[in-house]
Amino acid sequence: QVHPVESGGGAVQPGGSLRLSCAASGFTLDHAPIGWFRQAPGKEREGISCISASDGATLYANSVKGRFTISRDNAKNTVYLQMNSLKPEDTAVYYCGLTPAIDDSDFCKRFVSWGQGTQVTVSS
Repeated sequence: QVHPVESGGGAVQPGGSLRLSCAASGFTLDHAPIGWFRQAPGKEREGISCISASDGATLYANSVKGRFTISRDNAKNTVYLQMNSLKPEDTAVYYCGLTPAIDDSDFCKRFVSWGQGTQVTVSS
């Protein structure tokens, strides 16, 4: 059963950093396009960063571009999201999930098989 497990969230001040981890269970990352999305109260789900299975190409939402970096360690079967220069508007529950292939129009827009999520709170 495909089951990502997210971790690494927490509470930080504006300008701080966090690194989220997504451990893959039931599948191997080097065959899976995967990414992160977030859900904040009262807001729509937002796909924020994804990485392709084929060549490691990445995509970022404009809201996080230049601040967040997605990476994949196939040996550890884990995907990371390094988040720097965090802002209060980054506060949300962050999920890791599988996404369609990069040549699909739903790449980083539609997700399946996400985990329980990890809470990120940015406040002073």
